[in-house]
This record gives sequence, C-alpha cells and structure tokens, in this order.
Amino acid sequence: RLLTVTGVQTCALPISLMLAEHALQVLEESDQLVSAEAVLAALDRLGQEITHAFGRCNPLLLVVMRGGLYFAGQLLPRLQFPLDLDYIHATRYGDATSGGQLQWKVEPTAQVSGRHVLVLDDILDGGDTLAEIQQRLLALGAASVQSAVLTDKQHGRPKPIAADFVGLALPDRYVFGCGMDVSGAWRNLSAIHAMKDS
Repeated sequence: RLLTVTGVQTCALPISLMLAEHALQVLEESDQLVSAEAVLAALDRLGQEITHAFGRCNPLLLVVMRGGLYFAGQLLPRLQFPLDLDYIHATRYGDATSGGQLQWKVEPTAQVSGRHVLVLDDILDGGDTLAEIQQRLLALGAASVQSAVLTDKQHGRPKPIAADFVGLALPDRYVFGCGMDVSGAWRNLSAIHAMKDS
C-alpha cells in the first residue's frame, strides 16, 4: 500500500517505524562518526584477524539478526577458510531504543555441540545480549564461543562480556548505519552516524 507525503509516494509503515521524509531529516541532521572508507579498513583488518584465528577449525558462524546481517555480508568475503553459517535472532530492543528482557525469536538450528562458534553482531553496547547468547551456546555444548562485533560502544560502564574481535570503538551516542538502525531506518548506510546530542 502506498501513501503520499508532500507529493512523494512512499510505502505505508507501522506507526513505530519512521516515514522516509523523517528518516532523511534524521540523516541530514546527524553527525558522521566513521566514514565508509574507515569501516572498510576495519573490516579488512577483522577479516585477517579472524582468518588467522579460525583458519583450521571449520567454525560455525552465527549471525545475530537483524543488526549483524550487514556486518556478516561485508565480512564473509574477507574470511579465507571453510565455515558453516547460520543465524539467530535474540533481541532486547524490538522497536524500542533501550533494552529490556532478552527475547529469543530464532534459536540456533545448526548443530552447535562440539563446534567452535563465532557470533557476529553489529554492536557491543551493554553486553547483556551477547553474554546470554554465549551462555546459551555453551549450554548447548559448543566447544568454544567467541564473538566479533563491528563496533564497541565506549560508555565507561562495566560489561558482562568483551568481544574477541572488534572493528571500531564508538563514543556513547545513539548510532546508526552499517546494520544499526534508528526506528527501523538506515541499517543500509555504509558509514556510521550518530544522532545529534540533545
């Protein structure tokens, strides 16, 4: 279904998601924190680090949906070793901007027991989601569980887990792009932006 906003046709969206006009305004008013070129450089480095660490163990890579999808799509061609790929969907956010209780929407479908697992996600923020994912995978019998994140938010508070591979450190701001969203928009950006500080 289409609707018209100031003469432009757009798809009708749920109230919780922003219309294209508002999304464009958010982007225009944002600060670019990391350029697309810097993101690519971080991905190149991560590809080398992860290839060195996992090159001989045929690991299972689990992508945390939906934020980890962009990261995984960019990272996979940089990994020069055999691997299995699957995904999980565990979230604390839903359509909100702050975390709540962890919800498992899709648990691992691949055989985890005895495998070396690498979890891929877009951002390590509070760390609670990634910590619970790791605990679940170890409970399912994974031989080891490590994690790679494109970004790690530096907010100065203790985290229950540290990522084993980190692409970029980010300040404690509301960020979007490269898999991270603002009310459902801009996961597709190749650079990382932040909302203006209020």
